[in-house]
Formats: sequence, C-alpha cells, structure tokens
Amino acid sequence: MSETIIGIDLGTTNSEVAVVRGGRVEVLEIEDNNRLFPSFVGLADDGNLLVGAAARNQYALYPERTIKSIKRRMGSDEHVALGEQSYTPQEISALILKRLKKIAERRLGCQIDSAVITVPAYFSDAQRQATREAGEIAGLKVARIINEPTAAALAYETSHKGRKRVLVYDLGGGTFDVSVVSIEENVVEVLASHGNNHLGGDDFDQKIIDHVVDHIKEDRSVDIGAHRQAMSRVTRTAEAAKVILSDEPFAMIEEEYLLEDGGAPVNLSLELARHNYEAMIEPFVQETLVAVHKALEGAVLTVSDLDEILLVGGATRTPLVRRRLEKELGMQPRGEVDADLCVAMGAAIQGAMIAGESVPAVLVDVTPYTFGTSAIAELNGQFYPFCFVPLIQKNTPIPVTKSEVFQTAHDGQRNVDVTVYQGEDRDALNNTEIGRFHIKGLRDVPAGNPVVATFSLDINGILHVSAKEKETGLQKSITIDNAIAQFEAHELDAARQRVSELFGSDEKAAEGENKSRQREIIQARALVEKAEVLLEEASTEDREDLVDMIEAVNDAIKGSDTEALQSVTEELTDLIYYLET
Repeated sequence: MSETIIGIDLGTTNSEVAVVRGGRVEVLEIEDNNRLFPSFVGLADDGNLLVGAAARNQYALYPERTIKSIKRRMGSDEHVALGEQSYTPQEISALILKRLKKIAERRLGCQIDSAVITVPAYFSDAQRQATREAGEIAGLKVARIINEPTAAALAYETSHKGRKRVLVYDLGGGTFDVSVVSIEENVVEVLASHGNNHLGGDDFDQKIIDHVVDHIKEDRSVDIGAHRQAMSRVTRTAEAAKVILSDEPFAMIEEEYLLEDGGAPVNLSLELARHNYEAMIEPFVQETLVAVHKALEGAVLTVSDLDEILLVGGATRTPLVRRRLEKELGMQPRGEVDADLCVAMGAAIQGAMIAGESVPAVLVDVTPYTFGTSAIAELNGQFYPFCFVPLIQKNTPIPVTKSEVFQTAHDGQRNVDVTVYQGEDRDALNNTEIGRFHIKGLRDVPAGNPVVATFSLDINGILHVSAKEKETGLQKSITIDNAIAQFEAHELDAARQRVSELFGSDEKAAEGENKSRQREIIQARALVEKAEVLLEEASTEDREDLVDMIEAVNDAIKGSDTEALQSVTEELTDLIYYLET
C-alpha cells in the first residue's frame, strides 16, 4: 500500500488540506461542514494556544495577542511577538501546519508523515525554504513545494492532452497574483507571474466597513472606530454582506446595540446595493487587470494566445471580477472547481502522483447551459427590449442560486412579464424559451421600481425562478422540471431538422419567415408601449401624431403585410426619436 501524501494550501487568510482517497480528490472537513481553516494563531486569556477559528474570532478584540497573515513574512529574519515570547514566521506557520496534520490524521484514521505544500509563484528561494522548514517543524516530510497556479491548473486539467496556455487569476483574502502557465501532458510550467501580496478580499471588506462607519457617523454623529467590540461586529457583518452580494443584488447590514451613546443604543440597519459595492472596489479590480497584462508581457504572449482563464481564491466569486475579466480578455473564465479549494486539491493530486497512485480527474456537477431572462438594454448600438440577461452561467457548480435586480421601464407600470431562457446569444429571442410567468399588481410608482429575479438550480436539474417586487414582497414563481435534461429533446429536434434539410425540405424557409414576422411584431408592440408612455407629456399636436401612428402600427400588426408593418414601425421610431431629443 502506497504512502498517503496530503496536499496543503498554506494560505494568507485561510488554509486547506486535501487528499486523494478512493479514487477521488477530497478536501477534508475542518468542522461543521467547513473546509476552510483560518490562518490565525493566538493566545487566550489563560495563556492557552489558539489556532484557526478560535484565534480569528479574538483578533478584532485582542490583536496584540493574535497573529494573522504570517505568510507575508515568510523568508524574512523578522520575529513576531506572541505573549512574552517571540517566534520566527516558520514557527508560527508550523503551528498551522501541525493542526492541519492532526485534522488529516483524525479524518483519515492513519498517521500522516508527508505533504505537498503550495506557495505563490512569486515566492523567492528564501520564502520557499522557510515554508519547507515550517513543514519540518510541524513533523511533516515535505515531499514537494509547488506553485499555487500549478496546483490550480492540476485541479482543473488532471487528464489534459495536448498543450494549453492558461491564465491563473488568484484573488484570495489577503493576496493577489496572476500567472501565465503552459500545460502539456500534465506538466505545468509557470511562464510569468505578477501580483500584489497586500491586495485581496480583506480590502473589499474594509471598503464596506468604512461605508458603515461613515453611515453611523452621519446618521448618529457617533464615531465607532475606537470601540473594539462594535468594530468587531461590524467587521463580521461586512464580511457576510460581501458574500451575499456575490449572489444577490442587495445585502442588509444589521447589528443591534452596537454600543451606547448618551444612554441610547446605537443600532445598525443599512442596505447595501451590489452596484454601490462594486463602485467601491472598482479601483482594486482595475489594479488586478493591469497586473494581468504585465504577466502576459512577461510571458511574451498576447491575450489572443490564451486558451483559458482559471479562477482561484474566494474573492473571484465577486461578479464584477468575472465581468471585467471577460470583457478585458474576451473569454468567459472557468470557475467550476471551487475557487477556495482548488489549490489544495491540486496539491493532493501532486501528492498522489509522487506516491505512485492513479490520479483521478476532478469531477464536479455543473450546469452545461446558461439560464437567464430578458430586459430592455442596448444591443448593437440600439435599445432593444429582448436583451438576454444571464443569471446562472454555464459550467457553474450546482446547486446554485443567483439573483439580479431589474427595474420597471415606465411610470405606473403595474405588470411584469418574466420569460426564462436557456442559451448564450445576446438576443434572447435567439435562445430557447423554457418558461414564462407574470407578476401583476405592482405599485403605481415612477419608472425604476426594483424587481428582484432569483434563479435556483438544484442538483437534480430542477430550476426554480421567482420575481419579487422589492419594496412590497409581492412575488410570483415558476418551477421548471428537468431544466437540464429536457434540452436533450431540443437537441434531438435540431438534429431532425438538419436531417430534414438534407432531403430538401422547404419547411425551414417558412419557419424563418414566421420567426422574422414574429420578431417584427414583438418589436412593434414594444414601440407602441413606449409611444403610449410619451403621450402623457406630449403637446397636443405631437399627441395627435402619436395616436395616429399607434393606430397605424396596430392595424399593420393585425394585417399580414410585412412591408407595411416595417414602414409604419420605422415612421413611429423616427417620431419617438424626435420627441425624445
């Protein structure tokens, strides 16, 4: 029986331990279904050692006897104080590694002597040697030190054949680095790296914390910055809000009785919208994109030379990060392997290779399709009422729940039509409609009334879609059974259609004409709706023109003359443009 070699991601903010067991890569549970081990070390009131969550929990109140982010000091001669003693960075890191070793032994039921430990690609020889020493101090034989992007690439591409050039974008809690790697026959070579070891999700948290502190100062004229316990609670709720905003458009930041001011309690109740949060962190994300291009320059490659983008680190769950990467590099990043855990998984795979085991491919359940709805937005330089808005992207691990906020298009809009599509085309009408429902009785308010759409896809492929008026909670929903499997039937229909075309069927031409006519009618109705909104503020003369044109378009819709419909639609478009400018 071969030796069990564990893989350890020794992180700045969190660490993880993984192993290949029973033909599968498994990240070991720390406690209560949690696989993240906080990289904190501290001393309790009674002088007892705290490692992990217990040390993290006391940090906000007792930073003087808690150590975090020791990874940033690896390879230096600097000592850190803990109680009355001072320790090297290797010794503090060894305490974390020793605890992870014990967790692995408890979970696996056997003694663990060896480990593969990961380090950032930019780590110097001194930093790598310090990491090796930390492992030895912890009682581990360090079978190998490997780069974090190498480990991430192994987790994604265990059984890859051929050659790929991949950008590994790693945005963790306390550090950021980007590496360009070459993968060929399970050999991963780092071509270039760049980054900032003082940039990460902690900085995102701090922006929310500052926002909360400013809110309380403005609302209650109280500066809570000097109150440790209040700041500790604000820090925790800010971190929770950040996580919520990865999946939902709004997060409530609430804490009761933060402190007392003038005999009255200071309570916190503040809603944070995703778009406001994203505006706060935009400069950080922009900095990472500059680093991406520097890494590409270092590898003497261009964006067009890349085959894939791999996401590593919990902060990459931020929607803004993914959107900006996709826009900047012209391809959708891969994120089907857990961004927090993929480095530890890759380290475990490397350990299995060293031990001579058969290395498995990492298997995850993902959705092979993108699901979304439609909304009015700009398409090809013009506003179009059926722009596809994806909520659940293909290759997303399932189960998954995503929410997005939409706004009513005109004053007094009381009804919303929610159509559910599957596909990738920016024009929703080119995708497959799989469901539809209406939400009626919205408030009679000006345009911009927020409606939150939520898509939930479970492990069995059942899609739950709901739309809720944010202010009142008025909600409607639909459940689509076998949202994934049912598309096999659509693919079968498409195959039949292709076969039919081979035999010279003229059905396609008729179908295309019908679809074109249907699209023109939909666009014409959208124009009529917009014209009706303009009626209220138009002058008498303009109102008469609008009424005439609305009637002409409605008559053309009822008729069968396509050219007539196109003509009056163009005239109404010109009139609306004239009135709006």
